[in-house]
Amino acid sequence: MTARIGVVTFPGSLDDRDTQRAVRLAGAEPVALWHKDKDLKQVDAVVLPGGFSYGDYLRAGAISRFSPVMETVIEQAKAGLPVLGICNGFQVLTEAHLLPGAMLGNDHLHFICRDQKLRVESAETFWTSDFRAGQEINIPLKNMDGRYVADEYTLDKLEAEGRVVFRYVARGEAAHGYGNPNGSLRDIAGITNEAGNVVGLMPHPEHAVEPLIGTGRTDGLPFFTSILKKLVNA
Repeated sequence: MTARIGVVTFPGSLDDRDTQRAVRLAGAEPVALWHKDKDLKQVDAVVLPGGFSYGDYLRAGAISRFSPVMETVIEQAKAGLPVLGICNGFQVLTEAHLLPGAMLGNDHLHFICRDQKLRVESAETFWTSDFRAGQEINIPLKNMDGRYVADEYTLDKLEAEGRVVFRYVARGEAAHGYGNPNGSLRDIAGITNEAGNVVGLMPHPEHAVEPLIGTGRTDGLPFFTSILKKLVNA
């Protein structure tokens, strides 16, 4: 039976169709979910895509967090439903308190759009098992409010529990200056919850799933093959 992965569309979402295509290329069935849907249509996993949901009014992800679809996503994520938040989706996950910390404006106060090198810090989540720890990947990044912040206790806890999933890097070393695109604390690009079923990251894996487009590589595809294998083997 083909795994069904829901892709949520909020007013202002930009990357929902790209995400649906990535899901399809991985071998799963994408299921469109509208922001007003409380019924998740029996999907096996959910992706919250990038964009500017509800215009990013108040702050990025703040209104989306209270949408009807998120009421159900929050409830089911706490019960084990795999959820991936990409860019704006990551912002929504922090606003929903499914992931700790917050996303603030880039430290240089500009929108940024470029290919970004990341280091995989954990391959132990539902969404990263097809990577290997220490692997470097290159996927597109585009955001205005991409700076991950949290208090020192939370940061230390994430590090100690192996919940930092991706870090910005430059030439294989810790990111400094150009390597870190937005001033994220400890160069954090993505994190997971304690159970490993919820993952959020700022860069866009759905834009790096075919050699023809984007970075000219498929470094983003393992996000989607990872969850597919997890669901098939569950």
